Amino acid sequence: MGERTAIPMPYERDNIHRLTPYTPGEQPQRADVVKLNTNENPYPPPSAVLEAIRGVSADQLRRYPPPRAQQFREAAARLHGLSPEQVIATNGGDELLRMAVTVFCEPGGLGLGETYPTYSLYDVLAEIHGTTITQVPLDEDWSVPEDFASRLNDRGCRLALLVNPHAPSGRREPLDKLERIARAFRGVVLIDEAYVDFAEADAIPLLDPARGLDNVLLLRTLSKGYSLAGLRFGYGLGHPRLIETLDKARDSYNTDILAQAAATAALSARDEASKSWERVIAERARLTAALRERGFTVAPSQTNFVLATPPAGGLSAQAMYRALYDRAIFVRYWDAPRLHDKLRITVGTPEQNDALLGAIAEVSRAAAGGR
Repeated sequence: MGERTAIPMPYERDNIHRLTPYTPGEQPQRADVVKLNTNENPYPPPSAVLEAIRGVSADQLRRYPPPRAQQFREAAARLHGLSPEQVIATNGGDELLRMAVTVFCEPGGLGLGETYPTYSLYDVLAEIHGTTITQVPLDEDWSVPEDFASRLNDRGCRLALLVNPHAPSGRREPLDKLERIARAFRGVVLIDEAYVDFAEADAIPLLDPARGLDNVLLLRTLSKGYSLAGLRFGYGLGHPRLIETLDKARDSYNTDILAQAAATAALSARDEASKSWERVIAERARLTAALRERGFTVAPSQTNFVLATPPAGGLSAQAMYRALYDRAIFVRYWDAPRLHDKLRITVGTPEQNDALLGAIAEVSRAAAGGR
């Protein structure tokens, strides 16, 4: 797409004309790129996934899919110890975010609360919907401030979005803190657990009826842990009435038959998928240690990426990003507050991580004049 014009198209709403759309990480077509910029799992999905896709018949393709993906909902409920009525299937985790903003936020009024920094799609969805956005800066250690809920309440927010483990820092908030936020906040708390497969714990216990929380919604995706980013399948978990409310805003036949078959098979093959999580976690520790040995500051991470600050006196983060890009190694850089001096690096295979570390050494030597 070319540059946006200053004159609005006569048919678009003013807020759409002003909108800065979401910018995804680059998807290179070259086979030689070391792709560490979009947090994909470097290992293939469970073998049962491809078998399930191949098992879909021509007659199934001819017909519309089950509208609510009931088999998947039952599989997810079994996995998490819930009822199918507590599960909603979505076209990627991002569709659940859109549904939540649509259902719980008022256009032109009471709206969305979030931390800063966070997943940038949150703001895009709020701006499309025309709702207000309240940002609460994270503490210096990337933790959520203790007064997060009260500050959102003061602004009349209806929906709080918390990515946990956090992106882009990788920090995970403990369960008791999430529970305090949910109890204090007067709206719906959506905990985005896109990276939870690489973390020590999740927030599923908050859905235990004994806790009495009916305002907690958990987001899950199969893009990261299950290596299905190309398939676009996610789901939400929450109180049955919360799921029923969200279902009103669900697109008709929002998940296709191939995706339903593959996603159901993926959850059933969790043990196989978890082996890739263990490999990523091991490589995350190795990559973190190697970067720190080279003078980087690396935030502790419970995701499949690390947030790294290059050493002072060397290349800036932006210069290093460009130098790595020129060597066909893609990482993520944002020219934004608190992030402009950092790189977010997806944990790859050992070979990919070694290529990254070698390139960092090479560009650092070149910047120092070959010393």
